[in-house]
Amino acid sequence: MEKNIATASLNVARPAWTSARLVPRIVHLGCGAFHRAHQAFYTHQLLANSDSDWGICEVSLMPGNSTGMIATLKAQNFLYCVAEQDATDTQLTVIGAIKEALHPETDGCESILHAMTRPETAIVSLTITEKGYCFDAFRGQPDFTHPLIQHDLVSPERPQSAVGYIVEALRRIRQSGQQPFSVLSCDNLRENGRVTQAVVLGLAHARDPDLAKWIAAHVTFPSTMVDRIVPASTEESRRHVALRLGADDPLAVTCEPYRQWIIEDNFVKGRPAWDRVGAQFVTDVVPYEMMKLRMLNGSHSFLAYLGCLDGYDTIAATLSHPAYSKAVLALMLKEQAPTLKLPYDYDLQNYAQTLLRRFTNAALKHSTEQIAADGSQKLPHRLLDSVRYHLAHGSECALLMLGVTAWMCYVSRTNEQGMPVKVVDPLTEQLAAIVKQSLDTEASVRSLLALEQVFGSDLPADLRFVNGVLKTYRRLKETGAKATVLSILTASEN
Repeated sequence: MEKNIATASLNVARPAWTSARLVPRIVHLGCGAFHRAHQAFYTHQLLANSDSDWGICEVSLMPGNSTGMIATLKAQNFLYCVAEQDATDTQLTVIGAIKEALHPETDGCESILHAMTRPETAIVSLTITEKGYCFDAFRGQPDFTHPLIQHDLVSPERPQSAVGYIVEALRRIRQSGQQPFSVLSCDNLRENGRVTQAVVLGLAHARDPDLAKWIAAHVTFPSTMVDRIVPASTEESRRHVALRLGADDPLAVTCEPYRQWIIEDNFVKGRPAWDRVGAQFVTDVVPYEMMKLRMLNGSHSFLAYLGCLDGYDTIAATLSHPAYSKAVLALMLKEQAPTLKLPYDYDLQNYAQTLLRRFTNAALKHSTEQIAADGSQKLPHRLLDSVRYHLAHGSECALLMLGVTAWMCYVSRTNEQGMPVKVVDPLTEQLAAIVKQSLDTEASVRSLLALEQVFGSDLPADLRFVNGVLKTYRRLKETGAKATVLSILTASEN
């Protein structure tokens, strides 16, 4: 099947509007699968249910294959399909929220800066993953050793990082006297708006302190909590969508039916009425964000590392063993939930059960390898902050410790069956060197704990944490993932 989604006779309806209706008021950096299934999906739903004209200018800054993705979007008249899938049904929607698509290698740096500085641009949003922010979490500033940040300080008018593009666009807007846009992070970062603000202000200050002061006074950085399980596309998932759709779509995204978006209502130049199609605007996102980061994302990482070690390819397959199902529910309710501060009437028991049902959606085939990626960036927010809570309160956190040590075993690149494990991480080279040089268990653990960008300086100095990690690491290596999980569960019941 080689029919183009833009020209083929489809089995589902195309958008009822044309691209001419759209005004590119949103410039989005990071045209990945999650964004296409989440923020663009909400924007499409608003267009379908109102007279909204909010359109999106998609920008990918990634080198290499992402140029092909942008080219495909253009060839498909900016249309693509989202397939919401569960065990019994697949619901297809052809998304029509995109007005433009740009890449610096094909369209030039200036075309992207032009899009960001147009008078109609009200929001610059981001899904660039944790590592895309080039953020030094322990100093609360840009990582000035990062090659992209170093480039953007030397050649600021031809930026390469997402943050560099934002700072240069805001400099030009200030110079022209226009009203600036708001910067909307949609990544799984703790207080993502505050992180984005810190990186932008830090880079701006390094260029021009007065520019940083102007940005601080005139630009807002709303925080968000985003939630939808979106596995990486596979040949199998694309074939399934093509048969149902009636056309090939290389950009088709498969996701779960569930979606959630909570947004801090703090925009300087207007915003879409996303609340009309299910989003929730609030004054404080942090309680919901912490709930999702710890209970959903933390549980996902916990299952991904244990699943990788035990030879499971997907989260649903990992949960087919009752030990993992019982352990992840205990992790959520006994170790993550106590660290949260939510509205008094929020039912965390129901939330945890909902997450467990979502995780067991076998139709999604959400790979443990995909979730395990970039663990050095994810552990601090998903697991280690909760560990710190329990250390401060003198409470037990054996399952959180297990999640941390499972990551340590995972980066050794071999599972329990002796098969290779693919490790994708910004610290891949450092991790590989540590594993290669460490000749015994204690040396390996202590070398990994010395990674300050992951564990900070406090955790390696806490004997309760270090001894707990060492004990769990030895048990994992000696008895394996399932046996370790079962022993921890048994101990907690006695």
